Amino acid sequence: MKVLIVITVFVLMELATWLIHKYVMHGFLWILHKDHHDHNNDSFFERNDYFFVIFALPTIVLMYFGSLRDFNYLFYIGLGIMLYGMAYFFVHDIFIHQRVKFFSKTKNPYFLALRRAHKQHHKHIGKEEGECFGFLYVPLKYFKMYFNSQRL
Repeated sequence: MKVLIVITVFVLMELATWLIHKYVMHGFLWILHKDHHDHNNDSFFERNDYFFVIFALPTIVLMYFGSLRDFNYLFYIGLGIMLYGMAYFFVHDIFIHQRVKFFSKTKNPYFLALRRAHKQHHKHIGKEEGECFGFLYVPLKYFKMYFNSQRL
């Protein structure tokens, strides 16, 4: 049951990420997310990195209170969120944006389509007219773009 909770939360985090990215990051907290799109920042860190702290706090609280009662369901909800956050960091910050130069050359169609979808998201500098607000889910058209470019 515990593994099912973790997997369910991890999967649901994709929906939560899409909603938060579209309506919060590209909404009332655009002030924190803007530098992630316009790259007018000479620092390694961006204001957008505050979202790491914002999302880590409920995870820590859930895992803490869940651990006080023999590791109940709260702990495993927090664990699912934490694992999603780790995946987000490695895929988004390291693979897609290359904040740490690692895993830059891949032939994997999923990762190439994921990178393409994220580039489509970043072609919009403003907070309006965005697309591809999710993280791990890649719309089929980006796989098609990848495979069509391979044939050319």
